[in-house]
Amino acid sequence: MTNSTSRGRLLLVEDDQNFGDVLGSYLEMNGYEVTLATDGIKGAEAFNSGEFDLCILDVMMPRKDGFTLGKEIREKNQDMPIIFLTAKTQKEDVLQGFKLGADDYVTKPFNSEELLFRIKAILKRTRPKADPKDEIKEFTIGKYHFKYKVRILTFDPGGPNEQKFRLSPKEAELLRMFALNMNEVLPRSEALTKIWGQDNYFTARSMDVFITKLRKYLKLDENLEIVNIHGNGFQLLEKNTAE
Repeated sequence: MTNSTSRGRLLLVEDDQNFGDVLGSYLEMNGYEVTLATDGIKGAEAFNSGEFDLCILDVMMPRKDGFTLGKEIREKNQDMPIIFLTAKTQKEDVLQGFKLGADDYVTKPFNSEELLFRIKAILKRTRPKADPKDEIKEFTIGKYHFKYKVRILTFDPGGPNEQKFRLSPKEAELLRMFALNMNEVLPRSEALTKIWGQDNYFTARSMDVFITKLRKYLKLDENLEIVNIHGNGFQLLEKNTAE
């Protein structure tokens, strides 16, 4: 199950159920979210239906071997990190794994802690660098002050007309994205993917409802306006500073 403290989402494809359970539990104890599939066909299905940061594929499997699955994963996502697990130690097999774009190749038996360090190293290298904007937790939006972490939006803070609003989690996420992109277009697809996890008709309608709610909160400052950008997304304008 996805959670905010997960170190990463791993797809583990291993046909030895007992070994897969033990290794999966070990990785989960170390903060990873693990999806276990017990053959190459199930592994392909899991990859196509989920989102992962790294794949660990056993090479020798029934129905579909790890090399074939790795090639299919590479065709769908050329940047997906892959570690192959195998009892094979022959040079030709190692070379085949790296030719398919493997990030690492671990032969059985192996030390679980060693695998853990390899996973950490690969994710550190392949994950996008943190955006400094992610550290910003408080915003000034026109006559409002927005505390993102506690989801409090305050109009005229400390003034005679002060009003406070407690936002829902999705309202806070959406307002934060607007604040980070003040006077710039916020693409609908970007907001839907980051906040709702997917971009489709139903999530788009849900977003429209939240846009309406934010407009109600912000109406106390006549200088602020959320405008529709047809075919693209929305824009939070502060009229006296926008060009």
